[in-house]
Amino acid sequence: MLTYQDVVTTKLEPLTTAAGKWDDMAKAFKDVEDLYKSQVQPVAEDGGWQGIAVGSASAQFKATRAQLQGAQTESKAIASLLRDAHTQFVTLCKAVTDMVAKAGEDGMTVDAKGEASYDFSKTAKYHNDPDYQEFVRKRIEAEETWTRRIKEAVKAVDDADQGAQLALTKAAGVKTGLEKILPGSAQHGFNSAAVGDIEIYEAREAKSYADKVLDGGKLSAEDRANWQRLNRDNADNKVYSQTLLNSLGPENTIKLENRLTDLGHFDDTGNRKDYQALERGLGNTLAGATRVPEFKDADGKPIAYGSKGYQEKLDAWKKSGDATFYNDWREGMQKAGVKQYDVDVAGEKISVGTGHGQQARGYQSLVTLMQQGDGYSPQFLADVTDDMIAAERKDKNVWDLHGSFAGKDDGWFANDPVDGALQVMGRDPVASTGYLDPGAGGADAEHRPNDRLKYLMDRDTDIVNNMGWRGNIEYTASDSRDGDDRAGLGAAIEAASTGSPAGSDSGRDGTHTVEQTRVMQDTINLLDRGDGAESVPHNMQTPLARAMADYAPDTHNTFAQEANHDWESGGDVRTDKDGAHLNVGQDSLTRMLRGVAEDPKDFAMLYEAERAQAADGLGRAPDSPGHGTENWDVPARRTATGLGAFNAIGADIILDERDDRKAWADDVARYSYHLGGTPLTMIPGVGDTAQRMLDAATYEWSKDIKAEADQIAKAETTKDLMAKNHASHDLINQWAAGQGKDYVKDTAVINMRDEASQSYITSRTTALSVLGRD
Repeated sequence: MLTYQDVVTTKLEPLTTAAGKWDDMAKAFKDVEDLYKSQVQPVAEDGGWQGIAVGSASAQFKATRAQLQGAQTESKAIASLLRDAHTQFVTLCKAVTDMVAKAGEDGMTVDAKGEASYDFSKTAKYHNDPDYQEFVRKRIEAEETWTRRIKEAVKAVDDADQGAQLALTKAAGVKTGLEKILPGSAQHGFNSAAVGDIEIYEAREAKSYADKVLDGGKLSAEDRANWQRLNRDNADNKVYSQTLLNSLGPENTIKLENRLTDLGHFDDTGNRKDYQALERGLGNTLAGATRVPEFKDADGKPIAYGSKGYQEKLDAWKKSGDATFYNDWREGMQKAGVKQYDVDVAGEKISVGTGHGQQARGYQSLVTLMQQGDGYSPQFLADVTDDMIAAERKDKNVWDLHGSFAGKDDGWFANDPVDGALQVMGRDPVASTGYLDPGAGGADAEHRPNDRLKYLMDRDTDIVNNMGWRGNIEYTASDSRDGDDRAGLGAAIEAASTGSPAGSDSGRDGTHTVEQTRVMQDTINLLDRGDGAESVPHNMQTPLARAMADYAPDTHNTFAQEANHDWESGGDVRTDKDGAHLNVGQDSLTRMLRGVAEDPKDFAMLYEAERAQAADGLGRAPDSPGHGTENWDVPARRTATGLGAFNAIGADIILDERDDRKAWADDVARYSYHLGGTPLTMIPGVGDTAQRMLDAATYEWSKDIKAEADQIAKAETTKDLMAKNHASHDLINQWAAGQGKDYVKDTAVINMRDEASQSYITSRTTALSVLGRD
């Protein structure tokens, strides 16, 4: 294995020099062949020789000339391989030196082993500083990070070096291992089948390992390591990935995935990590082979996936030779994907009885594989998902299997491949948004030119076959949903509507494009058909709660009944200089928030996001109360409207929970304490004043929710309810303190609290009515 010193000291120019000499050798062999053709070969054909000698000599002369031609092919191939290796090494070695330079910019010194270290003697004089130990800890972490990155860069060079060695060995016809003892191995001639592409040889090597697995064999530790290296080094290379997958074909790719899962989960569990790494490499290879190019407009700017311009470019590309593999692979998978195959995770799910030995569909295995990989083109994800939807439209039971495939044991198997593909899509916001955006101005009743989101909301997900018993007679019972039902759809909607990968806060700033906002708005409208948004499918609740927290500025303005929001009935997505904004009815919004707030952690997150908006509104209030104190009264009212709605939602959950109400409320309090001002990092324009206000506000707002639930349970009508809005008063008091006001005695501040109470009561009462507690 190459060391760091090998990488930074090796001279690469000899590779191109050697390549030139191999080219010269090819020319020399061509000269010899021409001379042989003109001066030697004719001897057996000019009539001077007779009888058996003529046939024998002619055959030998042809064989010799073929060897001379093979020598040219081999020489040219080796020259090409050396140049290919040079190109790779220049790029990869530069990546190492660039990484070292960046480490140096971060104050690190890199030694001869490639290990980064920080000179703490430069900062020793600060060792009594209270923050010094934290500084030291972060510097030590940085040392480890830079060392790891440098080692990874060196490893990439070593991977390429092994690939070049393999290709040169194969091109030269050098026999290794068992090849030396095979029949005819003693003979050696020039390699007339040599090729000048390292990745082709590496793909052939990977195929040999795949064939061994497909034939029922097991790979040695060395074989597994070599195959992992091949995938790691080349998965993103189109020549390697398409050569390998083309040689396998869709059916054998499915069978190979099934065999790898059999080995990792059943037959060779001690080496599970190796098989999972091979699955990951195969998944990444699939991503590389099916990558659709980035399309650009006349000015060289990328064309957005999902746009009309993108579709036009895609249609043209699919007619080109560059798309041949993609088109053929997709067509083959459409057939292989609905066929049934043996795989232990399905066949052994039911140990005895109906369902034992059941087979899985190809698409179920394909998506299981895709979940291990990464980097798929948005178009490929869309095409695979569309093809699976087309299959289930023909047969709604196509994915049905006996037994559950959810949870830590078998949840890795994509028994619902459509939802599994959406889970993969949830990692890629661009793919998710382009796939789910309903568009605008469509011809259907709800003006959707793209009905994918609507279909996915409505699709039949009862994919678990069940059996029952009447006495000693077994019968087929109704199908049911699996435990991870619609988890993928929730992830895809979160990514599509926020512009960030599902489950990640990275890049979230609360601003949204029209396309992202249309996804969120259509989600709310679809879920609230028949006032049904209070019951959001369980596995969609957390991802949708996270997405709704990102729309806190819009939900805050809706509850505040801003004039530019159609808060009464909703309308088209609204746009302004800050992007696009939700424009849904206040009733639908209330039910939606109730539907995603069952988990106390989700409710606490949403509540804190609303508090941040309320605090920000106060923080932007003018210094002067204005005529009639309206400059302060308006933000005070807005502070209370959202919190009134959220308190009503929380109280409704407590009253529904009944026996578990105390546990739910206690969990909310615990999560709110840990969350603190975290949502501020996800919301745009929330300034320092709001942050200080929230930090200073010590009132435990979850007490308001408990108090509301208690009085609602006792009251005969909501008209009898008092305002339990200490949380909004606390924010107003902290704002006033920041202004140097005595919030106990200042009449303007007292008036602000009164205005807040009135708005709170109105908002809470409205929300309770929407939730059926009037």
